[in-house]
Amino acid sequence: MTQTVDNQPATDLAPQQSQVELFEQQLRADIKRLGRFSNRGLWAFSLFMLVCMMAWRDFPMLPLPDTVVAALGPPPAPHIISIVLLFYTFSAIILSLSRMTAGLEHKSSFCHVGYLTGFFLFYHFAKALDDNFWAVLGSGVTILSVESYRIWSFCREALGRKAEQLEFVQRTGRIPPEDE
Repeated sequence: MTQTVDNQPATDLAPQQSQVELFEQQLRADIKRLGRFSNRGLWAFSLFMLVCMMAWRDFPMLPLPDTVVAALGPPPAPHIISIVLLFYTFSAIILSLSRMTAGLEHKSSFCHVGYLTGFFLFYHFAKALDDNFWAVLGSGVTILSVESYRIWSFCREALGRKAEQLEFVQRTGRIPPEDE
């Protein structure tokens, strides 16, 4: 007889599923999650392109740079923003490549869109966006392409392992042995 936490008999409990069935359900859920996660880089890239279109039009929905400068003070000089953009670009690429070689699942694509949007905004408020639009666009495309490939390759490898495990469970009816 099954009992609940307060030692009362449990009624109407569904029969418990075996560990194999639970494992198979978990594998199917992981495969579905990895399939959705593999598109994360493309969604981030699409969002970045939307921000680029707004930047190309000089952010028509934002207040004029003079209004923001009067309220917050002057932005950094454009050459300082460019130096920081250069450091950020190389750092982001190196970090993404190191995550790729380590095989880490890291969901960082959208934060890159935020940082790149920040560069667009700094250039906009410094009134230097026209001269530096292509630098931010090129950095963003490079960073987000590497990041998208990293996420896609991680998901491809993980999906392959999960599919093999699912096939083993369906073929044998047992949980596959642990890989070392």
